[in-house]
Amino acid sequence: MSSSTAAGSLAGSLPPSIFNDVVGPVMRGPSSSHSAASVRIGRLLRQLAGGDLREVLVEFDTGGSLATTYESQGSALGMHAGLLGWDADDARIPEGERFLAEEGIAVEVRARDLGDPHPNTYRLTARGARGEARLVALSTGGGMIEVVEVDGFPVRLRGDTHVTLVRGGDPSAAPEEVLAHEVVEAGGDVLLVLQSEQRLELPGTAPDLVRRLEPVLPVPTRANLAVPFLHAGELAEQHDLRAAPLSDFALEYECARSGFSESEVLAAMERLRGIMREGIEGGLAGTQASDRLLPQQSDGFAAALAGGGLHDAGLLNRCILYVTALMETKSSMGTIVAAPTAGSCATFPATCLAAAETCGASDARTLRAMLAAGLVGVFVTTRSSFAAEVGGCQAETGAGAAMAAAALVELQGGSAERALSAASQALQNVLGLVCDPVANRVEAPCLGRNVTGAANAIASANMALAGYDHLIPLDEVLDAHREVSASMARELRCTALGGLSVTPTSKALEARLGGCGDGGCGSC
Repeated sequence: MSSSTAAGSLAGSLPPSIFNDVVGPVMRGPSSSHSAASVRIGRLLRQLAGGDLREVLVEFDTGGSLATTYESQGSALGMHAGLLGWDADDARIPEGERFLAEEGIAVEVRARDLGDPHPNTYRLTARGARGEARLVALSTGGGMIEVVEVDGFPVRLRGDTHVTLVRGGDPSAAPEEVLAHEVVEAGGDVLLVLQSEQRLELPGTAPDLVRRLEPVLPVPTRANLAVPFLHAGELAEQHDLRAAPLSDFALEYECARSGFSESEVLAAMERLRGIMREGIEGGLAGTQASDRLLPQQSDGFAAALAGGGLHDAGLLNRCILYVTALMETKSSMGTIVAAPTAGSCATFPATCLAAAETCGASDARTLRAMLAAGLVGVFVTTRSSFAAEVGGCQAETGAGAAMAAAALVELQGGSAERALSAASQALQNVLGLVCDPVANRVEAPCLGRNVTGAANAIASANMALAGYDHLIPLDEVLDAHREVSASMARELRCTALGGLSVTPTSKALEARLGGCGDGGCGSC
């Protein structure tokens, strides 16, 4: 298999967007790497098949994360929704299997030895009226994806452009409005891959030679895309970080990345803040779910807090309450914002909103604090990863704590320099933190680690505001973060094969909730 590029592929070289890669997606389900990314991958397969599906084969490697988490962490739920063409926050997601049956779509799932290097690799085959369509895609963390193969041809697609695939296509016939075009080769055949901002029409091309994919990300890629910086060190080289808040630079960055105006960027963040707030309120009002490991606990904490039965911890107690409520909304299939992931959906949002209330911050300051956090997330995903399957919980609640710490500095009027100091300190505090879900559910120790992430963020923000020296620049901490991820054992990276996951109590709970309890059958 070989490929030659006529005008570079976009994937892999694109800068992150705060609203694509960091604060989002809006979703239902336990895990963004699993239940949100699989929605997007399933939707792309449906598009590739022309919207007509009859049989779908889902395959993944026995050595990856999906072999032990496909059912329990929501990949199956997400895949069903995607195959039906739904969004990641569709209220019907828990009933996806029934809707598949009503549409006459049969889904078979197989785990086998494939040797895939990425732990979240999906190999999909669909059969329908247009024949067979095949797609290989990766879930790269926080709901982000990369398509690496279509019908046997190597590609690099991220779901942020319109894609037109022409079997045997001539690159010289590519329209001027394409963002990128590429000719790839497999088995003596060629495929022309065209990426564009809008759907392309190709007069004179036989329809049966053309397949199309539409964007599945909220911020599309556009022509002449350039951002002012990609790393914290680059930002520091360009500006005096003592003279401005981090949100100034976050606004500059996202306007350049998305093409949105400042008011549009703030409006997009305001919408997400509203969803986060509704998630907290929904959790506090009470949640119910039949397939849940932990009972509702936020009501008990609220009662103890109101009755004076807890130590006076001020902001931290409010954070604990809001974190618990938001995690309970997630676990009951309520709508959340993965920020930066579903497993860490409460660390930054709950901490930021609790702190904003405590210090009486205006709506405008709160939104800017959230953007500052988003920029820290951009720095994280540029140099490392949010995915627990890649780097354990240091990648999820660790990143969430770093984002929250920067937001808390911003809420107190701190400079960009001190916000980045807080983020560096928070991430230093969690290097090596593993991901070992109890009973193979994204509930425990996830709740405690989100709460601990909030405490980490408060401490790191206050240390930075007081002028503590974080010593190691954020970029270097992120490089260490990436290196620790690479050396972490597979059993400790969201596979439920090590740590708390394999304790006798965890296995007993898993069996009671319907899993096989051995962590290796590919169906639990």
